[in-house]
Amino acid sequence: MSGKANNRSDYKIVIERTYEASIEDVWELWTTREGIESWWGPEGFSVKVHELDLRAGGQMVYAMTAVDPPQVQFMNKAGMPLTTEARLTYTEIVPGKTIAYTHRADFIPGVEPYNVGNKVDFFAVGGNVRMVLTLDPMHSDEWTQRAVMGMESQLGKLAPVIASRGGK
Repeated sequence: MSGKANNRSDYKIVIERTYEASIEDVWELWTTREGIESWWGPEGFSVKVHELDLRAGGQMVYAMTAVDPPQVQFMNKAGMPLTTEARLTYTEIVPGKTIAYTHRADFIPGVEPYNVGNKVDFFAVGGNVRMVLTLDPMHSDEWTQRAVMGMESQLGKLAPVIASRGGK
């Protein structure tokens, strides 16, 4: 890993979203196998959760597979497999309030594996849920931008799932 990420340890990316739903509904989508599989991963990818141990020190292990043609083409061009197993380790769980985890970045050709920190805080706001995601940067600006785009895409998939569950 380049030292660049270490030099940017004070730099964080913050993404906020508000959903017409209860904290319980949104929390369930972040913390159950069925919930995670319904929206996790950027557009064009599907996810299958293999392990989910929701506690500090516990892990989520999942396979993410490129399924749509543009994503399949990107993965092939980048020399990356269509399916990658991903692993995150939970560092903090406060039910209904906070999920913090490190995500193992071990899928980037030519880059030594390293951990990327992520935190999601949930707030009840007038019958809605405001989510604040705080992400660590990756090893380069290009990969940080890709990570942000991926998270934005994931959150785009989350909104209709919440709505289909009968949000408000």
